[in-house]
Amino acid sequence: METTDKTGCKILVELLVQKGIKRVVLSPGSRNAPLIIAFVREPRIEHFIVLDERSAAFIALGMAQQSGDPVVLACTSGTALLNYAPAVAEAFYQHLPLVVISADRPEEWIDQNDSQTIRQRDVFRNYVKASYSFPAEINCNDEHWYINRMINEAVNLSQDGLPGPVHINIPLREPLYRVKNYENSELERTVNTLYAEQQIGKEMMAELANTVASYKKVMVLASFGTPDMTLNKALEAIADCCNIVVLTETVANLSSHKFIQTIDRVLSAMTQDEKKSLAPELLITFGGSLISKMVKTWLRNYRPIEHWHISPSNHIVDTMQCLTRHIAVQPYGFWRQLSGCIKDGGSNYAELWQNLKLRATYSHSKYIDTIPWCDLKAFSQLLPAIPEGTVLQLSNSTPVRYAQLFEYEQVKRVDCNRGTSGIDGATSTAVGASWVNEEKTIFITGDMGFLYDSNALWSHYVTPKLKIVVMCNDGGGIFRFIQGPSELPELEEFFETYRQVDVEGFARLHGFSCWSVFEEQALQNVLPAFFAEKESASILAVHTPREVNDRILNGYFKRK
Repeated sequence: METTDKTGCKILVELLVQKGIKRVVLSPGSRNAPLIIAFVREPRIEHFIVLDERSAAFIALGMAQQSGDPVVLACTSGTALLNYAPAVAEAFYQHLPLVVISADRPEEWIDQNDSQTIRQRDVFRNYVKASYSFPAEINCNDEHWYINRMINEAVNLSQDGLPGPVHINIPLREPLYRVKNYENSELERTVNTLYAEQQIGKEMMAELANTVASYKKVMVLASFGTPDMTLNKALEAIADCCNIVVLTETVANLSSHKFIQTIDRVLSAMTQDEKKSLAPELLITFGGSLISKMVKTWLRNYRPIEHWHISPSNHIVDTMQCLTRHIAVQPYGFWRQLSGCIKDGGSNYAELWQNLKLRATYSHSKYIDTIPWCDLKAFSQLLPAIPEGTVLQLSNSTPVRYAQLFEYEQVKRVDCNRGTSGIDGATSTAVGASWVNEEKTIFITGDMGFLYDSNALWSHYVTPKLKIVVMCNDGGGIFRFIQGPSELPELEEFFETYRQVDVEGFARLHGFSCWSVFEEQALQNVLPAFFAEKESASILAVHTPREVNDRILNGYFKRK
Protein backbone atom coordinates (compact mmCIF):
# COMPACT_ATOMS: atom_id res chain seq x y z
CA MET A 1 0.00 0.00 0.00
CA GLU A 2 1.30 3.45 -0.92
CA THR A 3 0.80 6.12 1.74
CA THR A 4 2.70 8.87 3.56
CA ASP A 5 6.35 8.24 4.31
CA LYS A 6 5.85 9.55 7.87
CA THR A 7 5.94 6.29 9.79
CA GLY A 8 4.15 7.69 12.85
CA CYS A 9 1.16 8.77 10.75
CA LYS A 10 1.06 5.39 9.04
CA ILE A 11 1.09 3.58 12.40
CA LEU A 12 -1.63 5.88 13.71
CA VAL A 13 -4.07 5.27 10.86
CA GLU A 14 -3.44 1.53 10.69
CA LEU A 15 -4.05 1.17 14.41
CA LEU A 16 -7.18 3.33 14.33
CA VAL A 17 -8.60 1.01 11.67
CA GLN A 18 -7.80 -2.05 13.78
CA LYS A 19 -9.49 -0.45 16.78
CA GLY A 20 -12.71 0.06 14.84
CA ILE A 21 -12.61 3.79 14.09
CA LYS A 22 -15.08 4.47 11.27
CA ARG A 23 -14.96 8.25 10.65
CA VAL A 24 -12.45 11.09 10.50
CA VAL A 25 -13.21 14.78 9.95
CA LEU A 26 -10.26 16.52 8.28
CA SER A 27 -9.54 20.18 7.66
CA PRO A 28 -7.13 21.18 4.86
CA GLY A 29 -3.60 22.35 5.68
CA SER A 30 0.05 21.88 4.87
CA ARG A 31 1.63 20.64 8.09
CA ASN A 32 -1.05 17.96 8.36
CA ALA A 33 -0.50 16.77 4.77
CA PRO A 34 0.94 13.43 5.95
CA LEU A 35 -2.17 12.86 8.06
CA ILE A 36 -4.47 13.74 5.17
CA ILE A 37 -2.62 11.38 2.83
CA ALA A 38 -2.69 8.56 5.37
CA PHE A 39 -6.40 8.93 6.13
CA VAL A 40 -7.64 9.54 2.59
CA ARG A 41 -5.74 6.52 1.23
CA GLU A 42 -7.26 4.27 3.89
CA PRO A 43 -10.58 3.04 2.42
CA ARG A 44 -11.82 1.52 5.68
CA ILE A 45 -12.25 4.94 7.34
CA GLU A 46 -14.89 7.32 5.99
CA HIS A 47 -13.35 10.78 5.63
CA PHE A 48 -15.01 14.20 5.65
CA ILE A 49 -13.36 17.45 4.57
CA VAL A 50 -14.53 20.59 6.39
CA LEU A 51 -12.60 23.83 5.90
CA ASP A 52 -13.71 25.64 9.06
CA GLU A 53 -12.14 23.85 12.04
CA ARG A 54 -14.75 25.06 14.52
CA SER A 55 -17.56 23.71 12.36
CA ALA A 56 -15.56 20.53 11.64
CA ALA A 57 -15.21 19.80 15.34
CA PHE A 58 -18.93 20.19 16.02
CA ILE A 59 -19.81 18.04 13.00
CA ALA A 60 -17.60 15.33 14.48
CA LEU A 61 -19.28 15.87 17.85
CA GLY A 62 -22.71 15.35 16.27
CA MET A 63 -21.52 12.11 14.70
CA ALA A 64 -20.11 10.83 18.01
CA GLN A 65 -23.25 11.92 19.86
CA GLN A 66 -25.58 9.92 17.64
CA SER A 67 -23.40 6.87 16.95
CA GLY A 68 -21.72 6.49 20.34
CA ASP A 69 -18.51 5.65 18.46
CA PRO A 70 -15.23 7.58 18.68
CA VAL A 71 -14.78 10.07 15.82
CA VAL A 72 -11.36 11.39 14.79
CA LEU A 73 -10.59 15.07 14.15
CA ALA A 74 -7.38 16.03 12.34
CA CYS A 75 -6.08 19.53 11.62
CA THR A 76 -2.94 21.45 10.73
CA SER A 77 -0.71 23.38 13.13
CA GLY A 78 -1.19 26.81 14.70
CA THR A 79 -4.52 28.44 15.49
CA ALA A 80 -6.39 25.80 13.49
CA LEU A 81 -6.21 23.62 16.59
CA LEU A 82 -7.58 26.36 18.85
CA ASN A 83 -10.76 26.47 16.76
CA TYR A 84 -11.51 22.96 18.03
CA ALA A 85 -11.72 24.23 21.62
CA PRO A 86 -15.49 24.90 21.94
CA ALA A 87 -16.40 21.44 20.60
CA VAL A 88 -13.70 19.72 22.66
CA ALA A 89 -15.04 21.36 25.83
CA GLU A 90 -18.60 20.38 24.87
CA ALA A 91 -17.52 16.78 24.23
CA PHE A 92 -15.73 16.72 27.60
CA TYR A 93 -18.84 17.75 29.53
CA GLN A 94 -21.23 15.80 27.30
CA HIS A 95 -19.00 12.71 27.66
CA LEU A 96 -18.49 12.07 23.95
CA PRO A 97 -15.49 10.17 22.50
CA LEU A 98 -13.49 12.46 20.18
CA VAL A 99 -9.92 11.63 19.18
CA VAL A 100 -8.32 15.00 18.39
CA ILE A 101 -5.17 14.83 16.27
CA SER A 102 -3.09 17.93 15.53
CA ALA A 103 -0.07 18.30 13.29
CA ASP A 104 2.69 20.42 14.82
CA ARG A 105 6.14 21.85 14.17
CA PRO A 106 9.01 19.95 15.79
CA GLU A 107 9.72 21.01 19.38
CA GLU A 108 12.86 23.00 18.53
CA TRP A 109 10.83 25.42 16.37
CA ILE A 110 8.30 26.39 19.02
CA ASP A 111 8.53 30.12 19.94
CA GLN A 112 11.07 30.73 17.16
CA ASN A 113 8.88 33.06 15.05
CA ASP A 114 8.14 30.32 12.56
CA SER A 115 4.75 30.63 10.85
CA GLN A 116 1.72 28.70 12.11
CA THR A 117 3.62 27.69 15.21
CA ILE A 118 2.14 27.97 18.70
CA ARG A 119 2.40 26.03 21.95
CA GLN A 120 0.17 23.07 21.08
CA ARG A 121 1.29 20.46 23.57
CA ASP A 122 -1.34 20.05 26.32
CA VAL A 123 -3.38 22.94 24.89
CA PHE A 124 -6.65 21.21 25.88
CA ARG A 125 -5.37 19.82 29.19
CA ASN A 126 -8.42 21.09 31.11
CA TYR A 127 -10.93 19.61 28.64
CA VAL A 128 -9.56 16.21 27.61
CA LYS A 129 -9.15 12.96 29.47
CA ALA A 130 -5.48 12.86 28.44
CA SER A 131 -2.94 14.48 26.09
CA TYR A 132 -0.23 12.70 24.12
CA SER A 133 2.68 13.89 21.99
CA PHE A 134 4.55 11.82 19.42
CA PRO A 135 8.31 12.01 18.92
CA ALA A 136 9.11 13.97 15.75
CA GLU A 137 10.74 10.93 14.14
CA ILE A 138 10.93 7.17 14.66
CA ASN A 139 14.56 6.11 14.80
CA CYS A 140 14.35 2.87 16.77
CA ASN A 141 12.00 0.05 17.77
CA ASP A 142 11.35 1.57 21.18
CA GLU A 143 9.93 4.73 19.60
CA HIS A 144 7.66 2.59 17.40
CA TRP A 145 6.54 0.70 20.51
CA TYR A 146 5.98 4.00 22.35
CA ILE A 147 3.73 5.42 19.60
CA ASN A 148 1.78 2.18 19.36
CA ARG A 149 1.23 2.18 23.11
CA MET A 150 0.07 5.82 23.14
CA ILE A 151 -2.50 5.29 20.37
CA ASN A 152 -3.90 2.19 22.05
CA GLU A 153 -4.20 4.02 25.35
CA ALA A 154 -5.76 7.14 23.80
CA VAL A 155 -8.51 5.31 21.90
CA ASN A 156 -9.28 3.03 24.84
CA LEU A 157 -9.43 5.97 27.25
CA SER A 158 -11.83 7.91 25.01
CA GLN A 159 -14.40 5.15 25.65
CA ASP A 160 -13.53 4.16 29.22
CA GLY A 161 -16.02 4.86 32.05
CA LEU A 162 -17.48 8.24 31.16
CA PRO A 163 -16.32 8.70 27.53
CA GLY A 164 -14.59 11.90 26.50
CA PRO A 165 -12.08 13.54 24.16
CA VAL A 166 -8.37 12.80 24.00
CA HIS A 167 -5.67 14.81 22.20
CA ILE A 168 -2.70 13.47 20.20
CA ASN A 169 -0.16 16.08 19.05
CA ILE A 170 2.13 15.00 16.19
CA PRO A 171 5.26 17.05 15.36
CA LEU A 172 6.17 16.59 11.68
CA ARG A 173 9.34 17.55 9.83
CA GLU A 174 9.52 18.62 6.20
CA PRO A 175 9.26 17.35 3.51
CA LEU A 176 5.59 16.66 4.15
CA TYR A 177 4.19 15.39 0.84
CA ARG A 178 6.29 12.34 0.08
CA VAL A 179 4.72 8.90 -0.16
CA LYS A 180 6.13 5.43 0.24
CA ASN A 181 5.06 1.93 -0.77
CA TYR A 182 4.87 -0.36 2.26
CA GLU A 183 4.90 -3.97 1.15
CA ASN A 184 4.14 -6.86 3.49
CA SER A 185 4.02 -4.60 6.55
CA GLU A 186 2.93 -6.32 9.75
CA LEU A 187 -0.30 -5.49 11.52
CA GLU A 188 0.05 -3.09 14.41
CA ARG A 189 -0.34 -4.53 17.88
CA THR A 190 -3.70 -3.72 19.50
CA VAL A 191 -4.27 -3.48 23.22
CA ASN A 192 -7.94 -3.75 24.14
CA THR A 193 -9.47 -2.84 27.48
CA LEU A 194 -12.06 -5.15 29.02
CA TYR A 195 -14.72 -3.03 30.67
CA ALA A 196 -16.20 -4.88 33.64
CA GLU A 197 -19.66 -3.70 34.64
CA GLN A 198 -19.60 -2.25 38.13
CA GLN A 199 -22.24 -3.45 40.54
CA ILE A 200 -23.13 -2.58 44.08
CA GLY A 201 -22.85 -5.48 46.51
CA LYS A 202 -26.08 -7.17 47.59
CA GLU A 203 -25.80 -6.05 51.20
CA MET A 204 -25.15 -2.44 50.26
CA MET A 205 -27.96 -2.45 47.68
CA ALA A 206 -30.35 -3.86 50.26
CA GLU A 207 -29.34 -1.05 52.62
CA LEU A 208 -29.93 1.55 49.89
CA ALA A 209 -33.33 0.01 49.04
CA ASN A 210 -34.34 0.12 52.71
CA THR A 211 -33.28 3.77 52.92
CA VAL A 212 -35.39 4.62 49.86
CA ALA A 213 -38.39 2.82 51.39
CA SER A 214 -37.95 4.64 54.70
CA TYR A 215 -38.68 8.05 53.16
CA LYS A 216 -42.22 9.13 52.29
CA LYS A 217 -41.07 11.60 49.63
CA VAL A 218 -38.42 10.39 47.19
CA MET A 219 -37.63 12.23 43.96
CA VAL A 220 -35.60 10.89 41.02
CA LEU A 221 -34.34 13.66 38.74
CA ALA A 222 -32.85 12.77 35.34
CA SER A 223 -30.94 15.27 33.19
CA PHE A 224 -29.33 14.74 29.77
CA GLY A 225 -28.49 11.26 28.54
CA THR A 226 -28.82 8.92 25.56
CA PRO A 227 -31.83 6.65 24.91
CA ASP A 228 -31.58 3.44 26.95
CA MET A 229 -34.52 1.03 27.08
CA THR A 230 -33.02 -0.94 29.99
CA LEU A 231 -32.77 2.23 32.04
CA ASN A 232 -36.25 3.35 30.96
CA LYS A 233 -37.86 0.05 32.04
CA ALA A 234 -36.03 0.06 35.38
CA LEU A 235 -37.22 3.60 36.11
CA GLU A 236 -40.79 2.68 35.17
CA ALA A 237 -40.63 -0.07 37.79
CA ILE A 238 -39.26 2.43 40.31
CA ALA A 239 -42.06 4.89 39.46
CA ASP A 240 -44.64 2.26 40.52
CA CYS A 241 -43.69 2.92 44.15
CA CYS A 242 -46.14 5.26 45.84
CA ASN A 243 -43.40 7.23 47.61
CA ILE A 244 -41.32 7.90 44.47
CA VAL A 245 -41.76 10.45 41.69
CA VAL A 246 -39.54 10.45 38.57
CA LEU A 247 -38.83 13.80 36.89
CA THR A 248 -37.13 13.74 33.48
CA GLU A 249 -35.85 16.59 31.33
CA THR A 250 -36.47 16.65 27.58
CA VAL A 251 -32.87 15.65 26.76
CA ALA A 252 -32.86 12.80 29.30
CA ASN A 253 -34.45 10.68 26.54
CA LEU A 254 -36.64 8.82 29.02
CA SER A 255 -40.34 8.48 28.32
CA SER A 256 -43.36 7.15 30.23
CA HIS A 257 -46.77 8.38 31.36
CA LYS A 258 -45.53 7.50 34.86
CA PHE A 259 -42.87 10.22 34.71
CA ILE A 260 -43.11 14.00 35.06
CA GLN A 261 -41.65 14.91 31.65
CA THR A 262 -42.42 18.64 31.58
CA ILE A 263 -40.67 19.81 34.72
CA ASP A 264 -41.00 23.57 34.24
CA ARG A 265 -44.64 23.27 33.18
CA VAL A 266 -45.48 21.37 36.36
CA LEU A 267 -43.34 23.40 38.76
CA SER A 268 -44.81 26.67 37.49
CA ALA A 269 -48.29 25.43 38.44
CA MET A 270 -47.31 24.89 42.08
CA THR A 271 -48.78 26.97 44.86
CA GLN A 272 -46.48 28.35 47.55
CA ASP A 273 -47.69 25.69 49.98
CA GLU A 274 -47.02 22.93 47.43
CA LYS A 275 -43.45 24.12 46.92
CA LYS A 276 -42.83 23.23 50.55
CA SER A 277 -45.08 20.18 50.93
CA LEU A 278 -43.90 18.47 47.71
CA ALA A 279 -40.18 19.03 48.31
CA PRO A 280 -38.42 15.64 48.51
CA GLU A 281 -36.85 14.16 51.60
CA LEU A 282 -34.52 12.05 49.44
CA LEU A 283 -33.33 13.32 46.06
CA ILE A 284 -31.56 10.98 43.61
CA THR A 285 -30.02 12.59 40.51
CA PHE A 286 -28.17 11.32 37.45
CA GLY A 287 -27.18 12.57 33.99
CA GLY A 288 -25.47 15.78 32.91
CA SER A 289 -26.17 19.41 33.74
CA LEU A 290 -29.80 20.42 34.24
CA ILE A 291 -31.61 22.75 31.85
CA SER A 292 -34.26 23.84 34.34
CA LYS A 293 -33.12 26.72 36.50
CA MET A 294 -36.55 26.52 38.14
CA VAL A 295 -35.97 23.02 39.56
CA LYS A 296 -32.46 23.90 40.73
CA THR A 297 -33.68 27.02 42.53
CA TRP A 298 -36.58 25.14 44.13
CA LEU A 299 -34.40 22.29 45.41
CA ARG A 300 -31.78 24.68 46.75
CA ASN A 301 -34.48 26.58 48.63
CA TYR A 302 -36.16 23.39 49.95
CA ARG A 303 -33.21 21.10 50.46
CA PRO A 304 -33.77 17.37 50.91
CA ILE A 305 -32.50 15.50 53.94
CA GLU A 306 -30.38 13.35 51.63
CA HIS A 307 -29.16 13.82 48.07
CA TRP A 308 -27.57 10.94 46.14
CA HIS A 309 -25.89 11.45 42.77
CA ILE A 310 -25.20 8.48 40.48
CA SER A 311 -22.24 8.68 38.10
CA PRO A 312 -19.29 6.39 37.27
CA SER A 313 -17.01 9.42 37.54
CA ASN A 314 -15.00 9.98 40.72
CA HIS A 315 -15.70 13.71 40.43
CA ILE A 316 -18.21 14.97 43.02
CA VAL A 317 -21.11 16.97 41.55
CA ASP A 318 -23.02 18.89 44.23
CA THR A 319 -25.48 20.96 42.15
CA MET A 320 -28.03 21.42 44.95
CA GLN A 321 -25.37 22.07 47.64
CA CYS A 322 -26.68 19.25 49.80
CA LEU A 323 -25.01 16.08 48.43
CA THR A 324 -24.72 13.27 50.98
CA ARG A 325 -23.76 10.26 48.83
CA HIS A 326 -21.92 9.84 45.53
CA ILE A 327 -22.67 6.43 43.99
CA ALA A 328 -19.92 5.67 41.48
CA VAL A 329 -21.67 3.29 39.07
CA GLN A 330 -23.43 3.59 35.71
CA PRO A 331 -27.02 4.81 36.23
CA TYR A 332 -28.61 1.97 34.22
CA GLY A 333 -26.86 -0.59 36.44
CA PHE A 334 -27.90 1.14 39.64
CA TRP A 335 -31.57 1.44 38.69
CA ARG A 336 -31.70 -2.09 37.33
CA GLN A 337 -30.33 -3.43 40.64
CA LEU A 338 -32.57 -1.21 42.76
CA SER A 339 -35.73 -2.08 40.80
CA GLY A 340 -35.14 -5.73 41.65
CA CYS A 341 -35.24 -5.17 45.40
CA ILE A 342 -37.15 -1.93 45.93
CA LYS A 343 -39.90 -1.80 48.55
CA ASP A 344 -42.86 0.55 48.40
CA GLY A 345 -42.64 3.33 50.97
CA GLY A 346 -46.41 3.51 51.28
CA SER A 347 -47.20 7.22 50.87
CA ASN A 348 -49.27 9.24 48.39
CA TYR A 349 -46.30 11.30 47.16
CA ALA A 350 -46.42 9.97 43.58
CA GLU A 351 -50.19 10.48 43.45
CA LEU A 352 -49.85 14.12 44.55
CA TRP A 353 -47.36 14.74 41.74
CA GLN A 354 -49.60 13.08 39.15
CA ASN A 355 -52.49 15.27 40.28
CA LEU A 356 -50.29 18.34 39.99
CA LYS A 357 -49.25 17.17 36.51
CA LEU A 358 -52.93 16.96 35.43
CA ARG A 359 -53.64 20.40 36.81
CA ALA A 360 -50.54 21.84 35.12
CA THR A 361 -51.51 20.27 31.79
CA TYR A 362 -54.98 21.79 31.98
CA SER A 363 -53.69 25.29 32.80
CA HIS A 364 -50.99 24.92 30.12
CA SER A 365 -53.56 24.10 27.43
CA LYS A 366 -55.89 26.84 28.58
CA TYR A 367 -53.12 29.43 28.45
CA ILE A 368 -51.88 28.32 25.01
CA ASP A 369 -55.41 28.64 23.63
CA THR A 370 -55.67 32.28 24.72
CA ILE A 371 -52.32 33.71 23.59
CA PRO A 372 -51.65 35.53 20.29
CA TRP A 373 -49.00 34.59 17.74
CA CYS A 374 -45.61 34.35 19.45
CA ASP A 375 -42.74 31.92 20.05
CA LEU A 376 -44.73 29.90 22.57
CA LYS A 377 -47.69 29.56 20.18
CA ALA A 378 -45.33 28.50 17.38
CA PHE A 379 -43.73 25.78 19.54
CA SER A 380 -47.19 24.54 20.54
CA GLN A 381 -47.93 23.95 16.83
CA LEU A 382 -44.50 22.77 15.72
CA LEU A 383 -43.50 20.15 18.28
CA PRO A 384 -46.64 17.94 18.10
CA ALA A 385 -46.41 17.99 14.29
CA ILE A 386 -42.89 16.50 14.13
CA PRO A 387 -43.09 13.14 12.27
CA GLU A 388 -42.87 9.84 14.12
CA GLY A 389 -39.34 8.51 14.59
CA THR A 390 -37.62 11.83 13.93
CA VAL A 391 -34.38 12.84 15.67
CA LEU A 392 -34.65 16.29 17.25
CA GLN A 393 -31.71 18.65 17.79
CA LEU A 394 -32.23 21.80 19.86
CA SER A 395 -30.12 24.90 20.07
CA ASN A 396 -29.38 26.48 23.43
CA SER A 397 -30.94 29.66 24.82
CA THR A 398 -34.70 29.80 24.18
CA PRO A 399 -35.36 26.76 21.89
CA VAL A 400 -34.37 24.15 24.46
CA ARG A 401 -36.28 26.00 27.18
CA TYR A 402 -39.48 26.21 25.15
CA ALA A 403 -39.10 22.54 24.27
CA GLN A 404 -39.13 21.69 28.01
CA LEU A 405 -42.76 22.82 28.23
CA PHE A 406 -44.20 20.26 25.78
CA GLU A 407 -44.58 16.51 25.36
CA TYR A 408 -43.77 14.93 22.00
CA GLU A 409 -43.24 11.22 22.54
CA GLN A 410 -43.28 10.51 18.79
CA VAL A 411 -39.71 11.85 18.59
CA LYS A 412 -37.04 9.12 18.62
CA ARG A 413 -34.44 11.07 20.60
CA VAL A 414 -33.71 14.66 21.63
CA ASP A 415 -30.27 16.24 21.92
CA CYS A 416 -28.84 19.62 22.78
CA ASN A 417 -25.29 20.73 23.52
CA ARG A 418 -25.87 20.98 27.26
CA GLY A 419 -22.30 20.09 28.24
CA THR A 420 -21.29 23.75 28.10
CA SER A 421 -24.66 25.12 26.88
CA GLY A 422 -23.20 27.30 24.11
CA ILE A 423 -24.87 28.29 20.83
CA ASP A 424 -21.61 28.34 18.88
CA GLY A 425 -21.73 25.00 17.07
CA ALA A 426 -25.35 23.87 17.27
CA THR A 427 -26.00 23.86 13.50
CA SER A 428 -22.77 21.98 12.79
CA THR A 429 -23.70 19.43 15.45
CA ALA A 430 -27.05 18.91 13.72
CA VAL A 431 -25.26 18.45 10.37
CA GLY A 432 -23.05 15.72 11.86
CA ALA A 433 -26.00 14.09 13.61
CA SER A 434 -28.04 14.09 10.42
CA TRP A 435 -25.25 12.46 8.43
CA VAL A 436 -25.06 9.34 10.64
CA ASN A 437 -28.82 8.97 11.20
CA GLU A 438 -31.13 7.28 8.73
CA GLU A 439 -34.10 9.22 10.10
CA LYS A 440 -34.97 12.87 9.52
CA THR A 441 -33.16 15.29 11.82
CA ILE A 442 -35.16 18.35 12.84
CA PHE A 443 -33.01 21.18 14.21
CA ILE A 444 -34.68 24.09 15.99
CA THR A 445 -32.57 27.18 16.58
CA GLY A 446 -32.85 30.91 17.17
CA ASP A 447 -31.86 33.49 14.59
CA MET A 448 -28.71 34.54 16.50
CA GLY A 449 -27.56 30.93 16.88
CA PHE A 450 -28.32 30.32 13.20
CA LEU A 451 -26.21 33.32 12.20
CA TYR A 452 -23.41 32.42 14.62
CA ASP A 453 -22.88 28.97 13.08
CA SER A 454 -23.82 29.74 9.47
CA ASN A 455 -20.55 28.23 8.22
CA ALA A 456 -22.19 24.84 8.77
CA LEU A 457 -24.56 25.54 5.87
CA TRP A 458 -21.88 25.28 3.19
CA SER A 459 -20.62 21.92 4.39
CA HIS A 460 -20.68 19.17 1.72
CA TYR A 461 -22.41 16.94 4.27
CA VAL A 462 -25.76 18.71 4.57
CA THR A 463 -28.34 16.18 3.35
CA PRO A 464 -32.08 16.37 2.54
CA LYS A 465 -32.69 14.57 5.84
CA LEU A 466 -31.84 17.80 7.69
CA LYS A 467 -34.71 20.20 8.41
CA ILE A 468 -33.85 23.49 10.13
CA VAL A 469 -36.43 25.61 11.93
CA VAL A 470 -35.22 29.14 12.69
CA MET A 471 -37.18 31.15 15.26
CA CYS A 472 -36.85 34.67 13.85
CA ASN A 473 -37.51 37.12 16.66
CA ASP A 474 -34.82 39.63 15.67
CA GLY A 475 -32.26 39.00 18.37
CA GLY A 476 -31.20 37.21 21.53
CA GLY A 477 -34.68 36.91 23.00
CA ILE A 478 -33.48 35.04 26.09
CA PHE A 479 -32.16 38.30 27.55
CA ARG A 480 -35.72 39.64 27.69
CA PHE A 481 -36.67 36.69 29.91
CA ILE A 482 -33.75 37.00 32.34
CA GLN A 483 -34.26 39.32 35.28
CA GLY A 484 -31.35 41.74 35.11
CA PRO A 485 -30.57 42.49 31.46
CA SER A 486 -34.29 42.85 30.68
CA GLU A 487 -34.40 45.86 33.00
CA LEU A 488 -31.35 47.66 31.61
CA PRO A 489 -31.37 50.43 28.96
CA GLU A 490 -28.49 48.57 27.27
CA LEU A 491 -30.72 45.54 26.59
CA GLU A 492 -31.31 45.94 22.84
CA GLU A 493 -27.86 47.08 21.72
CA PHE A 494 -25.50 45.19 23.99
CA PHE A 495 -27.35 42.06 25.15
CA GLU A 496 -30.11 41.28 22.69
CA THR A 497 -28.05 42.64 19.76
CA TYR A 498 -31.21 43.44 17.83
CA ARG A 499 -30.93 42.66 14.13
CA GLN A 500 -32.96 41.09 11.38
CA VAL A 501 -31.31 37.94 10.02
CA ASP A 502 -31.96 37.23 6.34
CA VAL A 503 -32.67 33.53 6.80
CA GLU A 504 -34.25 33.29 3.38
CA GLY A 505 -31.10 34.80 1.81
CA PHE A 506 -28.92 32.18 3.50
CA ALA A 507 -31.24 29.48 2.18
CA ARG A 508 -30.96 30.75 -1.41
CA LEU A 509 -27.18 31.11 -1.12
CA HIS A 510 -26.70 27.50 -0.02
CA GLY A 511 -29.42 25.83 -2.10
CA PHE A 512 -31.88 25.01 0.68
CA SER A 513 -35.60 24.77 0.17
CA CYS A 514 -37.15 27.53 2.24
CA TRP A 515 -40.50 28.53 3.72
CA SER A 516 -41.33 31.63 5.77
CA VAL A 517 -44.32 32.06 8.04
CA PHE A 518 -45.61 35.04 10.03
CA GLU A 519 -48.73 33.66 11.69
CA GLU A 520 -50.25 30.48 13.15
CA GLN A 521 -52.35 29.26 10.22
CA ALA A 522 -49.47 29.68 7.79
CA LEU A 523 -47.27 27.55 10.03
CA GLN A 524 -49.86 24.78 10.13
CA ASN A 525 -50.20 24.93 6.34
CA VAL A 526 -46.49 24.64 5.48
CA LEU A 527 -45.40 22.02 8.02
CA PRO A 528 -46.45 18.96 5.92
CA ALA A 529 -44.50 20.18 2.88
CA PHE A 530 -41.52 21.23 5.00
CA PHE A 531 -41.23 17.83 6.67
CA ALA A 532 -41.86 15.95 3.39
CA GLU A 533 -39.20 17.75 1.28
CA LYS A 534 -36.79 15.11 -0.13
CA GLU A 535 -34.82 16.92 -2.82
CA SER A 536 -32.78 19.24 -0.60
CA ALA A 537 -32.22 20.26 2.98
CA SER A 538 -34.95 22.61 4.19
CA ILE A 539 -35.19 25.77 6.25
CA LEU A 540 -38.37 27.08 7.83
CA ALA A 541 -38.18 30.70 9.05
CA VAL A 542 -40.78 31.28 11.76
CA HIS A 543 -41.16 35.05 12.28
CA THR A 544 -42.60 36.16 15.64
CA PRO A 545 -42.97 39.62 17.25
CA ARG A 546 -39.91 40.45 19.34
CA GLU A 547 -41.75 42.74 21.79
CA VAL A 548 -44.45 40.16 22.62
CA ASN A 549 -42.53 36.93 23.31
CA ASP A 550 -41.15 37.84 26.73
CA ARG A 551 -44.51 39.08 28.03
CA ILE A 552 -46.25 35.87 26.91
CA LEU A 553 -43.62 33.57 28.42
CA ASN A 554 -43.45 35.47 31.69
CA GLY A 555 -47.24 35.24 31.84
CA TYR A 556 -47.02 31.48 31.30
CA PHE A 557 -44.90 31.02 34.43
CA LYS A 558 -47.34 33.08 36.49
CA ARG A 559 -50.40 31.08 35.47
CA LYS A 560 -52.14 28.85 38.02
